[in-house]
Amino acid sequence: MSDQPVQYWWDELGMYQDKKIAVVVPAYKEEVLIERTLFSIPDFVDRVYAVDDASPDRTGILIDAYAQKDSKIIPIHHSLNKGVGGAIVSGYKQALEDGMDIVTVMAGDNQMDPAFLPELLDPVVKGEVDYSVGNRLINEKFRQGMSKWRFVGNSVLTLLTKIASGYWQLMDPQNGYTAISRRALETISLDAIYPRYGYCNDLLVWLNTFGFRVRNVPHPARYGIERSKIKYSSYIVRLSWLLFNAFFWRLKTKYVLLSFHPLVFFYIFGFFFSFLGFLFGIYAMYFKFLLKNEIFVPAVVSVILFALGVQFILFAMLFDMQEENKGTWY
Repeated sequence: MSDQPVQYWWDELGMYQDKKIAVVVPAYKEEVLIERTLFSIPDFVDRVYAVDDASPDRTGILIDAYAQKDSKIIPIHHSLNKGVGGAIVSGYKQALEDGMDIVTVMAGDNQMDPAFLPELLDPVVKGEVDYSVGNRLINEKFRQGMSKWRFVGNSVLTLLTKIASGYWQLMDPQNGYTAISRRALETISLDAIYPRYGYCNDLLVWLNTFGFRVRNVPHPARYGIERSKIKYSSYIVRLSWLLFNAFFWRLKTKYVLLSFHPLVFFYIFGFFFSFLGFLFGIYAMYFKFLLKNEIFVPAVVSVILFALGVQFILFAMLFDMQEENKGTWY
């Protein structure tokens, strides 16, 4: 490999604040960049779980070869492709078995700059949060290299994820550069996490449901020769449906089964009156254009019902925002 070692300030430490740190590297068809990624991981990391997700190229072979040179590299091979989320979960499970304290994720395409790894780790190491996630959307400079279409897609999914997960202050939930505590991994159901692109959004729903605190860590995007494997046209539709279902699951589990909060009733009334207002709007059109009657009364009723529904929903969202930072761990 032609790259020369990059020296960081932690190179001589061998540990990170007395915590056992692991990195999961999901890899699918990354034969060009997997060695560069493994080579860049800091020395303070105790274990690196390089997960070959049934790649048809030489990714798995290169991982095994690199593991021969570096004993902290632990190869994991999938016989069938499970998706990026499934690959990460395999790494998470092995990290739990090996007693790791904090587990981070760095994609196999060398897109995640290891220089920012301590910034992700610090909030979790200090016990301030249980999950930290990178944020490339915070300013234009950090978004350099991100296409407009990718930025728009990220922005739409960020809004939907805020609503579904209940982490209203979070930005860039599609960012896979993350760090998570052992206690969070032991609490959530890893086998239930969505296995493909969208796993990080689904994971946030699980974390909020069980009251874990999350923090964004700003860092610039880094794009090189890698190419995104996401087809945004189908990805946005599929993930929107996933988040729609996850939203109702979170409300039921967090605010009905694990505890109780009246915001559930606000959401119920909100959806009911909004839908009723929509139906009255359709009836108003029928009343006007087919029956040739005055539209004023049914139109006013429609607007009032819809506005009432929206008001209930906004109050429910406000209550949900207030719950975000309480950090109750079940």
